[in-house]
Amino acid sequence: MAKKFPVAPRNPHRICWGCDKYCPADSLACGNGSERTQHPVELFGDDWHLWGLDAEPAAASRVAAVPAAAEP
Repeated sequence: MAKKFPVAPRNPHRICWGCDKYCPADSLACGNGSERTQHPVELFGDDWHLWGLDAEPAAASRVAAVPAAAEP
């Protein structure tokens, strides 16, 4: 059984998120590459879980309801 994936970890930069081992960034055990895999919060921001394939329908409508910034 896979471990539960944390939505907002305290120090995401200290862990590799590439597999279920969640190794420290300085000792990658899976050999899945030479660099650690970043947590989605590092790549997409704090609201990463509110959009995308697993987004809740209400959250998706809120994101779509935000008006685009007016261009000067």
